[in-house]
Amino acid sequence: MPTIEETHIVNRERVQPGDANNYDSAHGGIVMKWMDEFGAMSAMRAARQSCVTAQMSRVDFERPIPIGDNARIESYAYATGRTSVRVHIEVSRENPHTGETEQTTSAYATFVAIEDGKPTEVPELTAESEACRELRDRALEDEP
Repeated sequence: MPTIEETHIVNRERVQPGDANNYDSAHGGIVMKWMDEFGAMSAMRAARQSCVTAQMSRVDFERPIPIGDNARIESYAYATGRTSVRVHIEVSRENPHTGETEQTTSAYATFVAIEDGKPTEVPELTAESEACRELRDRALEDEP
């Protein structure tokens, strides 16, 4: 059985001018694309196979990420259904020189495991450590 820890991904994207809106900060659609991509990676680790996005809810844009800063994307699966994987995704702006971060965006997403073009069952997700149980419980408490 996969563990929450195995699904935990942290990655960064540098915000370039081509990623920006009229206010010289990351375009919301670009941020959502990154969230979807890394969320899917977490879901695939949980499902042990390819997954597609079924829904994304409560996408909260709290503050901008300026050009030149990094978007630090963190995702992890926290629950599974018969064919689905629920993932929590958080984005922070990160100063590339100091590593200082500030949360900017968060969302909850559901992905469906697919095999031969059809939904397929996923294994149960386990939380073996106290840190993973805390991540799972916080996500379950806050999800829409």
